[in-house]
Amino acid sequence: MTRPTRTLTITLTLIAAAAALAAAGLSSAQNNPAQPDLPPPQRGLLPNMRIAEPAAWGDRVPTVPQGWTIKAIATDLKVPRQSLVLPNGDILVAEGKGGGAPALKPKDIIAGIIKARGNTSVKGGNQLTLLRDADGDGTYEGRWVYAKDLNAPYGLALVGNKLYVANQDELVRFDYVPGQTQASAAPVSVTKLPSAVNHHWTKSLAADAEGRYLYVGIGSNSNVGERGMDIEENRAVVWQVDANTGAARNYVTGIRNPTALAFEPSNKQLWAVVNERDELGPDLVPDYLTSVKEGAFYGWPYAYWGQNVDTRVQPQDEAKVKATIKPDYALQSHSAPLGLSFVPPQQSGFAAPFAEGAFIGLHGSWNRKEPVGYKVIFVPFANGRPSGPPVDFVTGFQSDGKTMGRPVGVTVDPKGALIVADDLANTVWRVTRGR
Repeated sequence: MTRPTRTLTITLTLIAAAAALAAAGLSSAQNNPAQPDLPPPQRGLLPNMRIAEPAAWGDRVPTVPQGWTIKAIATDLKVPRQSLVLPNGDILVAEGKGGGAPALKPKDIIAGIIKARGNTSVKGGNQLTLLRDADGDGTYEGRWVYAKDLNAPYGLALVGNKLYVANQDELVRFDYVPGQTQASAAPVSVTKLPSAVNHHWTKSLAADAEGRYLYVGIGSNSNVGERGMDIEENRAVVWQVDANTGAARNYVTGIRNPTALAFEPSNKQLWAVVNERDELGPDLVPDYLTSVKEGAFYGWPYAYWGQNVDTRVQPQDEAKVKATIKPDYALQSHSAPLGLSFVPPQQSGFAAPFAEGAFIGLHGSWNRKEPVGYKVIFVPFANGRPSGPPVDFVTGFQSDGKTMGRPVGVTVDPKGALIVADDLANTVWRVTRGR
């Protein structure tokens, strides 16, 4: 294909994606992700709440772009959340369901009922499952429980022969031996993680290239501090943890719920996807993708998307509002990003417009009249920064008012595939080009 034809193809793809977003009635945050126009807050006795009714996939599968295929490589899991591709091609899947914060108000009880209707009824496995495709044909015929008796494991990272797992209450480490199908010993504690109340229980995890530091995303214990700020100590933060000593410190603060962390490969900058606050209307506040800048304060709970004051928070803190920095890239409000994975440079298998950028798993909304999210998107990057509107990559998780799946973790496989954990269908999907 000639260069002019390739350029035209990329341009038309991005234009079509932007048009599809506009046709779907999405907020202006999607049309200008770096500088969204925010609507005024909308307050009510109860927020709009709707989750499409769960249903089985049957013979259907999610929808992927032309030239790509998708297949289930593992089913009947126990709430798969995040995955990790090991150097030999095996895939580890973290399975678990945590949390359990008590309701504060009647609306919390109602919201809990609504949320539960849109989630799996399967009990979390509290384990890591290992998947293996021994002959490389795309069928993962091998399956073992690699480690059990964990506590709602979520974030995963491998540094050399050290496998790190972020449980909802503790960061632990296993000694990893290539090819093993079961951990050879019980995990060793690296450091305890904040776990009182655990309104947001997921603990995301990333390791720097040298393996010296681990980064743990720790969500807030409330929507906007309604439980009191004492219970928010060491919450709504990203911790930097010394991998050798377990010593931890706040790397950034005021970041409401950083559900996935990953390093951008060209400049080694840490990025996060973040679930923002609720109950200010269907198009407020934008969830977001942002670089994680050491020492930064991202506003929670006093301000959102820069220095927009949240008047629900009392007493206010003017100094905190003035210190708030704006995130880099807006995602649709309430779309609930839970997965983040970058395409490595010159990664075989990912052609334009998916050759450089980040895949994001959008778990889907609960507090909008019309559900949003429920898909995997791709954010194009250039020179280490977002460079255009998001492009749909895996869709079709909802149809005719039914919900067949909810994507969580997304992981780029060096073989040129994308691994997607689906915690409603309890399935792991694999997306590849061709075939």
